[in-house]
Amino acid sequence: MAMLVVVTEAVPPRLRGRLAIWLLEIRAGVYIGDVSQRIREMIWEQVDALAEDGNVAIAWSSNHESGYEFQTYGGNRREPIDHDGLRLVRFYPMNPTD
Repeated sequence: MAMLVVVTEAVPPRLRGRLAIWLLEIRAGVYIGDVSQRIREMIWEQVDALAEDGNVAIAWSSNHESGYEFQTYGGNRREPIDHDGLRLVRFYPMNPTD
């Protein structure tokens, strides 16, 4: 079992309902729980199938060097990158407006 955090933005209510089955929604769109790897993978399948145009970040505790791992879904200004074996986040500036 590992601590899991899921943060959603602009996802359909159907996905939010599915997440609430396994996790506790502590704030709008923020879910936490202590789940097995199998349940975490099942949750990710639901995200992939139901998130549509929204975006999702999922992070869980692990024995990785940083102590955690994460995945993201959908468009966002923050993009995960691998740098010498470490997962970091590249931050893109906002698009200039005309």
